[in-house]
Amino acid sequence: MENRIERARYWQSIPLWRNVSEQQWNNWGWQVKNTLSTVEQLQQVIHLTASEKEGLLGTRTAFRTGLSPYWAAQMDPDNPDCPIRLQAIPRASELWKSPTDMRDPLGEEHDTVVPGLVHRYPDRVLLLVNNMCSMYCRYCTRKRTTSEQNTSLSTSEFDAVFAYLRSHPKVRDVLISGGDPFLMSDSKIAYLLRSLREIPSIEVIRFGSRLPVVLPQRITPELVDILKAFHPLWVNTHFNHPKELTAESRAACARLVDAGIPLGNQSVLLRRVNSSVRTLKHLFQQLVAARIRPYYLYQCDLVEGASDFRTPVAKGIQIMEELRGHTSGYAVPTYVIDAPGGGGKVPVAPQYLLSSNENEVVVRNYEWDTFRYQEPSERDCACPYESVFFEDAPEKRESFLRTHLTVVDSPAAAID
Repeated sequence: MENRIERARYWQSIPLWRNVSEQQWNNWGWQVKNTLSTVEQLQQVIHLTASEKEGLLGTRTAFRTGLSPYWAAQMDPDNPDCPIRLQAIPRASELWKSPTDMRDPLGEEHDTVVPGLVHRYPDRVLLLVNNMCSMYCRYCTRKRTTSEQNTSLSTSEFDAVFAYLRSHPKVRDVLISGGDPFLMSDSKIAYLLRSLREIPSIEVIRFGSRLPVVLPQRITPELVDILKAFHPLWVNTHFNHPKELTAESRAACARLVDAGIPLGNQSVLLRRVNSSVRTLKHLFQQLVAARIRPYYLYQCDLVEGASDFRTPVAKGIQIMEELRGHTSGYAVPTYVIDAPGGGGKVPVAPQYLLSSNENEVVVRNYEWDTFRYQEPSERDCACPYESVFFEDAPEKRESFLRTHLTVVDSPAAAID
């Protein structure tokens, strides 16, 4: 029972899609064009509660609702506590704003250097290419942009991004997000990747996308062929509950991994959705089985209307306590608070270091047994070879890199 693979209801059993062919259903363009957003549409798929109807009507001007037919078919039609329904369908509680709620909880606007480009950390940037999603999470930290009319960066705005990156060679890592960047066309994704790879200082490109979860039809062989031409390239996706790990989503993720694209997962700790160690432990273990590395577990941001999703931080620490030592280390993500106002990600963890002095440290393990670790007498931790590797002999370092790294001379050639 714990290892079952969830499957959607057969779509033709739902009156709304009785005449939809298999070819249409598996076409991501059809899925996007037939996004569900209204009470009239959704009540043909699930039995809406009074609170859900109130939420759908009351949030229309504040934050849009939208979910793909595929994702809608994952919902339990009779149980309003279904974790997918909780994430996708607004409730009346979303209309209430806490005094601590924030329009831009991560302070991204403050760190925006040109339209779409957020530069907070010294060596990496966040590139927001659009404001469109195929499912609008009710706890979305970017409600301020995804609630607006569909937009994406123009050619001139992309040019400004590339110019900024060329003038800031310390930036080596670009995270592409949105909205959802995989809603761009194949040709636009290829253009973006080709342009980034023409900037010598950019070493790593990452995508943040929830489409492998909520619209796996988008992860086509054609898209994967484009992505794999621009290694090193990573994809972080967003599974929150094991119910989301369907046969379709597993297959989409497998296509990416088989193309040499490492997958990470960023979950959000959500009250009543996944706020138990049993649920999250099962999710993380199943992600690892699907070759997806649990990367972050986020404390829910202080975004407007999301108060009902937030747990006490102590709950998150308790969950981490019950994960560490009770499952594989690579199945345990880092629990973080993205500090309100733009402070960046702050790790939060149980306390394992009990005391320390110059002679020893005292630690405890996951079973609460204590251990003493003797400190060394030698304390000089300088690395003498550093000056050779990094500064005094740059020609040796370049030789080392050429010998040990495979460099793609012209990734764009694979697209042309």
